[in-house]
Amino acid sequence: MNRLTGVDGSPALALLGPDETALVRELDRIFTGWGVAAGAREISVPPLYPVADLEKFDVYTNFPQLALVSGPLELTNGTGKPLDGRFGSADLQDARYGLPHATCYGAYLYYEGSHVDQDTLVTLVNRCFRNEERYGGLRRLASFQMREIVALGSFEHTQEVIARFGARIQEFAEAISLPLDKVAAIDPFFQDDGARALLQRLSPVKHEFQHGDLAIASVNTHRNFFGERCDIRLASEEHAYTSCVAFGLERWLTVLTDLHDGDLVAALDLVRAADHQAP
Repeated sequence: MNRLTGVDGSPALALLGPDETALVRELDRIFTGWGVAAGAREISVPPLYPVADLEKFDVYTNFPQLALVSGPLELTNGTGKPLDGRFGSADLQDARYGLPHATCYGAYLYYEGSHVDQDTLVTLVNRCFRNEERYGGLRRLASFQMREIVALGSFEHTQEVIARFGARIQEFAEAISLPLDKVAAIDPFFQDDGARALLQRLSPVKHEFQHGDLAIASVNTHRNFFGERCDIRLASEEHAYTSCVAFGLERWLTVLTDLHDGDLVAALDLVRAADHQAP
């Protein structure tokens, strides 16, 4: 079983029990394995970044409603103790760290200012944070785990990666009898005043894999946006293109829990069997 906690009774954060943790770990192992088998190397990234780093990606322009930030306590005139379960603005110094709402940012910051091969592939997992209007158990959390497989290099490479893993997601879902629909997402990714935003409206850059109305995975193409913002280049000195494949681990957990009427052992056995049968 899991337990939920949050502010003012909102079920924004999940504490997973042993069975839930085992299933999440297995799902993450499988998704990581897909990336490694395709040539990805794993990197480790921090759970928060300087605001100045996230600002490079227009996070606070395109997604201000989701943003959560962090700063130290102001102790000059205060005691450092919360009142009624919260700190007021006067109790805090400037918030110079931001909590990311997507895992892939770490990959672009890792390669910032460097050259990459045209077929670079990495995988990473991180805690993501989103200030949602409402929360709903494992379906929508303030903090959750996201595994990503990130492609950097030529445009052809980035498109081949999302095509390959998009098909892999659907094959895996069929193997575990999990109905999924591939749906074009309408999230505003690029600033609304440029050529990339126009291209996004004409040709969606994000597709979600939804079970019912819940997206549990997505494939995303960013063209050379992150390559330019982080000055990541190919040997030709052209800015690298990027794409990513993302898996919301708690969301996979909740749909599998529902699918198996709460029998997490059966869900784990089926997931493992499907992975062993995969080519």
